[in-house]
Amino acid sequence: MQRMGWVIGIDPQHIAEYMRLHAAVWPAVLQRIHQSQMRNYSTFLREPENLLFGYWEYHGQNFDADMAAIAADPQTQRWWSLCGPCQRPLESRSPGEHWAAMKSIFHTD
Repeated sequence: MQRMGWVIGIDPQHIAEYMRLHAAVWPAVLQRIHQSQMRNYSTFLREPENLLFGYWEYHGQNFDADMAAIAADPQTQRWWSLCGPCQRPLESRSPGEHWAAMKSIFHTD
């Protein structure tokens, strides 16, 4: 299992919409996440900086293939078309990233 953290900005005018969407994530999107070996998926909001922090535990063997399966899913693409305009990718993100990956530096059970 691999713990993963990601960060992205959010447009302050879209925070309420983003929270509304995530109060009732579509079952097909949740199923695709589960099929791609992601568990314990959580998203946090930090205001007034307007940052979203995403955390999950990846239990698969091929992260790139599992993420490609998510990206190819029509329901997930539709979901992203609603959520994406709310987000503000960080300028410091790596090429090809939408959410910026974070380095894990500490964990305790």
